[in-house]
Amino acid sequence: MSFIIKVIRKRKSVRTYTGEDLKEETLLKIGEIVKSFNRGPFGNEIRFSLLDFKDMKKDDIKPPGTYGIIRGANLFIAGAVVDSPKAMEDFGYCMERVILALTELGLGTCWMAGTFQRGAFAREINLAENELLPAITPVGYNKDKRSFVDRSLRVLGGSDNRKKWEELFFLNDINTPLQKQDAGDYLDIIESVRLGPSASNRQPWRIIKENNQNVFHFYLKRTKGYPAKIGKVKVQNIDMGIALCHFDLAAAEMGKQGKWINNKPAVDLREMEYIATWSEY
Repeated sequence: MSFIIKVIRKRKSVRTYTGEDLKEETLLKIGEIVKSFNRGPFGNEIRFSLLDFKDMKKDDIKPPGTYGIIRGANLFIAGAVVDSPKAMEDFGYCMERVILALTELGLGTCWMAGTFQRGAFAREINLAENELLPAITPVGYNKDKRSFVDRSLRVLGGSDNRKKWEELFFLNDINTPLQKQDAGDYLDIIESVRLGPSASNRQPWRIIKENNQNVFHFYLKRTKGYPAKIGKVKVQNIDMGIALCHFDLAAAEMGKQGKWINNKPAVDLREMEYIATWSEY
């Protein structure tokens, strides 16, 4: 098993924290991480801010704007991006890179796109008029014993369940499931996408591999009944950015060289939206 898949498997949504202060050297590493991963594959720049609410006296942030879902966390990372094409995909890509890097440090995180007070966090990061605040994550040491809310959300969201391989990955068209033996050297790379986090664990990504070529087309299959937007934030497009990130990182680790291109196949997939294509050099 590759190192990146081990990190992906290790990452869990942590909603209950010890409240323990992080060491200065850890804070410095976090600062480096949020500055390092700030440009997505489609060129949008992400502005991450590390916020410490411990010493802040804010009447409108009790606890910090998460409706009681997050317990014991003082540190949060909030990200902003200019509202532009593929901004959500780039945001998801970059923030997942940040989250995986924090996981490597032994820190807990939790993707939050809908269950936080955007206004409160927007003020803290001085959100500009042309920017969106798609998501935040708490950062800290996870508490061994989860809160009741944490346990309930994990069960309700089906966090430990994943769709089957044949529901997500296909060969040439959407009617032919990709068999694992046909994935070749890309088996672990594709599996890294299946293991990715997504809003309410809906896993909206679909990949179609071209036969006899290492070309992979990424599509978004929106979940019926799931909100397409929260304001201007397209949550499932963020999920697609996470999928692109996992594929990219795993491919690089496996020594595969490729690039993201716009190469929509000439097929009519009415229930899915084309996002991008990864093509090996």
